[in-house]
Amino acid sequence: MDIARIATTRHTTKAFDPKRKIPAETFAQLETLLRYAPSSVNSQPWHFVIAHTDEGKARIAKATHGSFAYNQPKIMNASHVIVFCARQALDESHLAAVLEQEDRDGRFATPEAKAGQRKSRRYYADLHRFDSKDVQPWMEKQLYLAFGTLLFGAAALEIDACPMEGFDARALDEELGLRADGLTSVVIASLGYRSGDDFNAALPKSRLPADAIITHL
Repeated sequence: MDIARIATTRHTTKAFDPKRKIPAETFAQLETLLRYAPSSVNSQPWHFVIAHTDEGKARIAKATHGSFAYNQPKIMNASHVIVFCARQALDESHLAAVLEQEDRDGRFATPEAKAGQRKSRRYYADLHRFDSKDVQPWMEKQLYLAFGTLLFGAAALEIDACPMEGFDARALDEELGLRADGLTSVVIASLGYRSGDDFNAALPKSRLPADAIITHL
């Protein structure tokens, strides 16, 4: 894999071709990336809502009213749209579910190893819940690890993406019933293939020079 080529080639778009759809077998690879994305102490404090039908995308697009209306076509014309949701709380039931899944997957050679993992994860969860009191921002940081994983994976598969924070999170939470499930929407990724009308496609990527942002010790 040519990492430099992927990094320097534009895979973000401002306009999708509504006639081009991501093949199911290709999108399945992106779902796998989401499921196996890294998170601090394997906390996995997330949920992903995916829409690929016009009806599903229209529900998400309800959150792009008013000052966010410019993002509506980026949702409706995309092949697939993913809403990245963070948990509202890192409660004991979720931590237990993660631990038991690890057990089923063969992560623990002994009961002591399982107990050690439980103690370690709870330590960090409690650190953010009670000491730092920043559990929600901490969970959203983990969510952005999954978000970045998805964007790089999409680029590797030659799929264009449009990341969006410009939407009414309250409206989207209500439309999808997220708060009742202990979730809240944080960021959206539209995926598909750019149209010929994408003005951004012809513009060069621009980043600060390496020596301005990288220090070698």
